[in-house]
Amino acid sequence: MAETGEEETASAEASGFSDLSDSELVEFLDLEDAKESTASLSKPGPSSELHGKDGKPISLQNWKNGSDVLSPMERFHLKYLYVTDLCTQNWCELQMVYGKELPGFLTPEKASVLDTGASIHLAKELELHDLVTVPIATKEDAWAVKFLNILSMIPTLQSEGRIREFPVFGEVEGIFLVGVIDELHYTSKGELELAELKTRRRPVLPLSAQKKKDYFQVSLYKYIFDAMVQGKVTPASLIHHTQLCLDQPLGPPVLRHARQGGFSVRSLSDLMELVFLSLTLSDLPAIDSLKLEYVHQETASVLGTEIVAFEEEEVKSTVRHYVAYWMGHRDPRGVDVEEAWKCRTCDYADICEWRRGPKPRS
Repeated sequence: MAETGEEETASAEASGFSDLSDSELVEFLDLEDAKESTASLSKPGPSSELHGKDGKPISLQNWKNGSDVLSPMERFHLKYLYVTDLCTQNWCELQMVYGKELPGFLTPEKASVLDTGASIHLAKELELHDLVTVPIATKEDAWAVKFLNILSMIPTLQSEGRIREFPVFGEVEGIFLVGVIDELHYTSKGELELAELKTRRRPVLPLSAQKKKDYFQVSLYKYIFDAMVQGKVTPASLIHHTQLCLDQPLGPPVLRHARQGGFSVRSLSDLMELVFLSLTLSDLPAIDSLKLEYVHQETASVLGTEIVAFEEEEVKSTVRHYVAYWMGHRDPRGVDVEEAWKCRTCDYADICEWRRGPKPRS
């Protein structure tokens, strides 16, 4: 399907919310560290609170004036990032920053888009397995749920050839990243394929700027997954970045579901050992191909598919650029003049400092 001019077609479709994938919805909607009382067996939570040490949001203006010398990782109290944090930077880095500074600043229109996407996501997930809600009390419980998902999904993928919502995690360029792969399946040729579903409000394919963001997302998922099955992700790295207490007893609901899955464990340490053994001894291959599928929300019709070529050095270079912001090595950037059309649908356009001042190019 041919694309029209990007500036002319900028709308809610270009907001970064209208084409969220299943895995992005999982990350966006769950609230693990916000002390929610339950967690789905296939849903990890966000990495941190979004406020300063005094409990108040830290303003971007104060930081730019030099009154806050902490890095963004420290300012937002983040232990790790989501893959979708970096993907949002790909769309507009400053929009991502304002989203961290002003959590909950979501228009009714975008909230409706998320609700519709979540419904489609749930229907797809129920095609393959039932969902079980497990009450959790600690971040260790939440990570135990991730580990139980992995332990159950690996043999399912090997025996049935298809799984959905596979948790991934690992250190990339000094930052620990967490994500959820939408779907993994074996093709008729026996190759392992990652398939990412994107739902669309309007029956048109996305703009090139959105496709670029999607390409980066699935490529980063492959990079992390491949490192996991190749033994490059270590328990030491996981513990260092997440600061999990391995010896803390898991909650009774989590232990009960572990037993129902055939796992006799007491603490997160027991589960983590099983996970890393399973990843390295299961003979899971690296991902062979990456596919994006765009689907119309209203009719569920497929609008088109994209096969993404994986370029490892390009992925690492892009991650290094984004990580430089999180580590406090550079200021956040808004969009270039050529992509100023994105600002039309941005919730933060009226307060954006980038729009008010000069737009330097690097």
